[in-house]
Amino acid sequence: MVRRLTHIILTSGVFFILLSGCEKGEDPPPPVTDVDGNVYETVMIGNQVWMAENLRTTRLNDGSEIKLIEKNQEWNKTSDPALCWYNNDSSLFKVPYGALYNGYAATDEKICPAGWHVPDNEEWEQLIVFLGDSETAGGKLKVEGLSQWHSPNTGADNSSSFSALPAGMRYFEGSFSSLSYFTAYWSVNEADNASHYFISLSYLDSKANFSSKSKKHGFSIRCIRD
Repeated sequence: MVRRLTHIILTSGVFFILLSGCEKGEDPPPPVTDVDGNVYETVMIGNQVWMAENLRTTRLNDGSEIKLIEKNQEWNKTSDPALCWYNNDSSLFKVPYGALYNGYAATDEKICPAGWHVPDNEEWEQLIVFLGDSETAGGKLKVEGLSQWHSPNTGADNSSSFSALPAGMRYFEGSFSSLSYFTAYWSVNEADNASHYFISLSYLDSKANFSSKSKKHGFSIRCIRD
């Protein structure tokens, strides 16, 4: 009788642990809202909590305006934090692609909602290592299928639920490029006084590539929770 009771207690305990684990795993982190009122879905990947959407705020979290620049010459000349919408069309590209920010905006500690920040190189590396390696992590970050990414969208399965979209970019001289083919996310780390690190994903492969470019480029921002 004692042995049977012990078995029941142990079995019940294991069931409770498994049930608790399932319940915990099924609870996603709550959405986050920026100062403009934009609401972002979030996702836990490993022990990191990320936005599952690109940043689209037009203000810092203290309410200060971020400079919106449409003219190519002005985009090239500025050394202030700035943003734009792909092809200068917010009605088409604000949702779902978010804004494109220059590297000066990426270093502003108030660009993300309070309690969040632009990831540094180490945090990007941690994400990549958790997903496997730099050769395959890109596929696990990209939204699958060809409705948004251009064919062949190699390796894309979005198994991380990061939901990376091909938001394109803005070159340092002001032209727009690569919508549906490419996306890049700033790191907070500077490579030098004139350039900044970023991670990029392409339709052609499943890689997550680290590189650096002029701060005058326009890339997306994904925030990570403090």
